[in-house]
Amino acid sequence: MNQQTLFDSSADALRPLASRLRPRTLDEFVGQEHLLGPGKILRQLIEQDQIGSMIFWGPPGVGKTSLARIIAGRTKAAFIDFSAVTSGIKEIREVMNRAEENRRFGEKTIVFVDEIHRFNKAQQDAFLPFVERGSITLIGATTENPSFEVNAALLSRCKVFVLHGLTEDNLVTLLRRALTDPRGFGGQRVEMGDELLHAVARFAGGDARAALSTLEMAVLNGDRQPDGSVAVTPEDLEQCTSRRSLLYDKNGEEHYNLISALHKSMRNSDPDAAVYWLARMLESGEDPLYIARRLVRFASEDVGLADSRALGLCVDVYQACHFIGMPECSVHLTQAVVYLSLAPRSNALYVAYERAKKDALTQLSDPVPLTLRNAPTRLMRELHYGEGYQYAHDAEDKLTDMQCLPDSLAGKKYYIPTEQGQEARFKARHEQIEAWKRARRSGAKGDQE
Repeated sequence: MNQQTLFDSSADALRPLASRLRPRTLDEFVGQEHLLGPGKILRQLIEQDQIGSMIFWGPPGVGKTSLARIIAGRTKAAFIDFSAVTSGIKEIREVMNRAEENRRFGEKTIVFVDEIHRFNKAQQDAFLPFVERGSITLIGATTENPSFEVNAALLSRCKVFVLHGLTEDNLVTLLRRALTDPRGFGGQRVEMGDELLHAVARFAGGDARAALSTLEMAVLNGDRQPDGSVAVTPEDLEQCTSRRSLLYDKNGEEHYNLISALHKSMRNSDPDAAVYWLARMLESGEDPLYIARRLVRFASEDVGLADSRALGLCVDVYQACHFIGMPECSVHLTQAVVYLSLAPRSNALYVAYERAKKDALTQLSDPVPLTLRNAPTRLMRELHYGEGYQYAHDAEDKLTDMQCLPDSLAGKKYYIPTEQGQEARFKARHEQIEAWKRARRSGAKGDQE
């Protein structure tokens, strides 16, 4: 049992503002109305103490841990707070043994695992039999997509609740409470206009912890008045919000969300949005060579022969990024992103390959036509390898009507050029070649008749 000391009250005052103001009840909880509003499912489960295994998934600072603590305060079950950062298999087994003992005496156990995505497969598997037997009710919290980070077997036994970033109004409500609540700055008079509270909320980007930490810094650095009050000025706040730490995980879902946003903005011919998403990635610490490689792919997948210079430009930009790195290479990547956004569009190459791939995977047993095979040995020549091959350079038009596809795919069309940009010239040439081949084959058929 913890004993109180004379230093407890001062120690509590030293805790961060976000920790002191953690909501104690559902009525104090701000945000997540889609889950906790009147009559909503999660609110009913908490109020009725009918908690099942669940996972809270959402960005930092939206209330995942606070919800778990509120559940701990309302439930009749034993509640064990567990950290995936500091715990291993040994600690998991100890907790599970305690839960099993509780179950034998008819007591439920809720185990809250913060940052459950940090557990490896073996650690997650250690929970599975106890969840299945009902020895524990598992509540996990994660900022990562549980579809990728939580074992399928464990995930199938949990209800996933998606928590959203808090709105600007949600955050302003929290900030106003912090200025009046005795656990916050209610014991002193703080002069801070609504426009500054909204500025803090916008800066926090949906993160309550970031908003309260910024407010705390602004108040502590505000102008002390003779009467003991604190006035927070725009200049004070500007010093606390000079640079925001961007939410980003180069191995997580946000990584793929941002590169997807960049691709789709370029594909939609929106250079402004594309440059913004590029900046988001670079300023968050993304490897510029990764972005450059994706641009090389985009140049052929989405621009293709509509502007064949796009590929060369992107390869040059990759080399430039390799030579000089960040931050200087940001301008080269911007050049490529804007060029690709404004270039004519054609995905004909991508579509052609996907069509051919589908047939290739279903026609793996089709032999290469004899006319297309090399015949470097006598045996191969006796087996008619290369027989009937027509060397295009020997023909007057540099064309032949030789069939190059297997018989089962004869006449199949994969590449269908568009009329976008330079590809219009390729289309005209393609049609000219097709017409020539049709004429030759018709003539040969007529001669045979």
